[in-house]
Formats: sequence, structure tokens, C-alpha cells
Amino acid sequence: MSTPLPRTRRVVTVPLGMALASTLAFLPHATPATAADTESTPSAPSAAPVGTNLSYVVNLRHPHAAASVERAIRKAGGTVVATYRKIGVIVAHSTDPEFAKTLRTVRGVESAGATRTAPLPAQATGVLEAPKELSAAEVASATETASASQDPLQPLQWSLPAIKADRAHERTLGSKDVTVAVIDTGVDDTHPDIAPNFDRAASVNCVSGAPDTRDGAWRPGPGESAHGTHVAGEIAAAKNGTGMTGVAPGVKVSGIKVSTPAGFFYTEAVVCGFMWAAENDVDITNNSYYTDPWYFNCDDDPDQKALIEAVSRAARHAERKGAVNVAAAGNENFDLAADELTDPSSPNDSTPGTRVVDPSECLDIPTQLPGIVTTASTGAKGVKSSFSNYGKGVVDIAAPGGDSTRYQPPQAPATSGLILGTLPGGGWGYMAGTSMASPHAAGVAALIKSTHPRATPAQVKALLYRGADATPCTDPYDINGDGKVDAVCEGGTNRNGFYGVGVADALDAVSK
Repeated sequence: MSTPLPRTRRVVTVPLGMALASTLAFLPHATPATAADTESTPSAPSAAPVGTNLSYVVNLRHPHAAASVERAIRKAGGTVVATYRKIGVIVAHSTDPEFAKTLRTVRGVESAGATRTAPLPAQATGVLEAPKELSAAEVASATETASASQDPLQPLQWSLPAIKADRAHERTLGSKDVTVAVIDTGVDDTHPDIAPNFDRAASVNCVSGAPDTRDGAWRPGPGESAHGTHVAGEIAAAKNGTGMTGVAPGVKVSGIKVSTPAGFFYTEAVVCGFMWAAENDVDITNNSYYTDPWYFNCDDDPDQKALIEAVSRAARHAERKGAVNVAAAGNENFDLAADELTDPSSPNDSTPGTRVVDPSECLDIPTQLPGIVTTASTGAKGVKSSFSNYGKGVVDIAAPGGDSTRYQPPQAPATSGLILGTLPGGGWGYMAGTSMASPHAAGVAALIKSTHPRATPAQVKALLYRGADATPCTDPYDINGDGKVDAVCEGGTNRNGFYGVGVADALDAVSK
């Protein structure tokens, strides 16, 4: 069984011995175009010192300082890539190893930091597996099982009845006036399950840190990860008599590509992604990744502090403009409410080291940022997935993300404990991870927004939490049955570290 790791780059062996992985490839950056809120300002070649060419974010004390700080960037030998005036963030490149330190002394600059430790472009760090694609025989078998009211592959989707989405669809499929942006590795909008619901106007390539709006720029390239396409299908695969069914099959879905072909989600791309969503009337964003190269960004490090600030500003702006931001909690079986954790994988784009961090001060971004809907994963038995991160006061909600069929087998006619999704090129296949849980929660939020079109992000989140099915702690939690406790859940039935307020409920979303 191939069990790909969403959040989508590195191979991680979790404490339970279950390896999760996903695809990796690498190609050069796309050429950016200019968005309404972004000033893409090419600079003349400078006499910068020979060295490693890195990308930086520069956070301003006030947006009015943008012009003077841009001049300071050029004077320091840097190149301005994009300026996001509404949040006071500038993306720049420089070969000077002292560039960030120099910019921190400039009047009007609050913080500045390198977004990577590998040179532009970053190099791939591993060889990862592809999703487990459905065979023709599996498609045929599922089709024979499907009822007249189901799409052909819906019998394989145990996750829909797990959140009562199948019953919700009897009332509504969601509104075409609602768009969910998949901030991810790219979306193949030509897929027959995605094409009917695709929002081209809200789609873009943000990999460089500035928006590239060329037609199809949002798609994954040859050999690139299927992750974003899989997520898009989970959210909004059309109920059209073909393939599978999304949680909200009547809403729109857009693709905001922020992952390099090597699978790295750098700060400049994530900032661009949130800003694009904010300025293009997106209602929900799904964020099934963490911002590379640091699993946890610590505010006592000047570079990492700048990355936290830049992504925070962008995410807050998206919410102020009407978007509910949903994110995956992570796949390492970490207790994000612990006093300390060992991070063995950062920085993941050069030479990782082992460091002990305090997760209250060193944040997994964007999922630990204020206002984000942090989503943990459950398997087919409704129990926390073996890999899912958890933490009382950190996890907001849980949703199906799959698990090893050995640990949590589904009921027939479903045959896999993983999550079915769409794949580039018109196929379907399985993945598992909190990356799969997050789009299920995002789909429920989209149904809420469809039912309550005037609801603010705060109101949508309140309805999402209020409607969740309260789920008590699993105690003891011995998911692999070896007699050892694999994680400890803290909290009561209505709020705990494994499930937050409970498991997302799509039927409740359309009933109130």
C-alpha cells in the first residue's frame, strides 16, 4: 500500500512505524505577472557580492514606507520581486549574506528574514512516492455498487457518511457563489470532476512570490505533486455522474499554486497566495502544508520571526476580506500543546539539524496562527489518525483524513482506509494525512457559507464549531494494538486535544 504524505514534501516516519510520503520533482520558477494589489518591480542588475542568491521578506512598520524601503533594498544590492502594500510586506532577492541584517537597520522596517537556506532555485531533498491510483477493476467494482443517486466512485468514499455529507447533499450541494481556494501544489482544472466547478478568475501561480496569471499557470507540471488536485476533488468534485463526489460538490474551487516543483512552500509564495485569495473574493482557503524550510518558526530567531510576521499579516488580511482559512494540523503525531518538542527536520531545504523547540513560541505556520481553523485527522473508525498532530487548545476541529487500513479499516463497500481524491490527468487515487482532513473541514465551511451567504468569517467558524459532533478523548490511545500508549489526549468531550470541538458535521452545516 502506498500511503502518501500530504503537507507534501518530506518522507516522515511517525512513531507508529507508518511511513507517509508524496511526490517530488523540480523545475525553474514561473515568470510572475502583476496583480491589482501587487507591484512587481524589476530592478536593474546590481553589483551585489557574489554569493548565495536567497529570497527575503521585508516587513514594514507602515505601508507608507514602501517606496523608501524599496530604494534601500536596491541600494543594498537587492532586487524587489513584489510589494504587498496593503499588509506592508516586500519580497526581495539578494546574494549578500548580510542583506537581512542590513535591512533591519533601515528606517521603516520592522523585520526582515531569508525565506530559505538553499539557493534559488531550491534543490529537491528526497525521492517520494506517488499516490495509489485506482485500477480499472476497482473503478468497475465501485461503479457496480453505486446507487442511482451516487456518483460511480462514491461507494469508496467512507469519509462522506463519516461527516454526514451524503445526507447534506439531499438538501443542497452548495452554492456556485462560494469559492474555496486550494493553496497548494497546483490544480488540474481539466479533470472531469473539477472542470465543472473551477473558478479560473480566482486561480494563479504564486511560486515566485508575485502572481503569474497566465492561463494554466496554476496547474501542476509534468512529474509534479498530485496533492493540490487531490485536495480540490475532496472539496468540490462535481456530482455529475462521473467519478467521485466532493464534500461541497456545488461550490466553486480555485487553484493557487504556491509549491515549487520540488515541493517547497516558501513564505513569499504563501504570502502571495493569501493576498490573491483576499483580493479575488475567495470565501474559504484550504492550507494543507507547512511553510518551509522550518517546521517550527521561532520568534527568537530574526529570520524566522520575519516569516511568522509576513504570513500572519497575509492570513489576517484574507480573513478581513471575508475568507475563512482552514489548515492541516500536521502528520508527525506531535502534541502541539507540549512544553517542548524535538524537530528533527529543519531546515528541510539544505542540511536538517535536530533542535528542541517550545511549540507555544515556535509556530508551525500557517496552522498555528491566530484565526486559522486547525484541523486534525480521523480514520475510518472515527479515531485520531495514527500520524495526526494534536494538542489541547491548538486543534480546533477534526475531520476524516484516513489512516492505515490495518489500524482503521472502513466498512464495505469501501476498501481502503485512505481518502479518495482526483489526480492530474483525469484519474482518481488514495492519499492520507491531515491534508485530507483539512479539505473536509473546508468543504463543510463552504456548505455553511452557501447556506448563510452573508455570514462573516467569524460567524462561519462559529457555526462550524457549534455543529461539530462532540467526540470524547480516546483513552487509552493504542492505535496499533501493541500495548503501548501512542498519544495522550487531554480535555473533555466538548473540547480536547485529539478532536478539538469535535468532528465536522456537513448535515448540521446545511440544517441551521
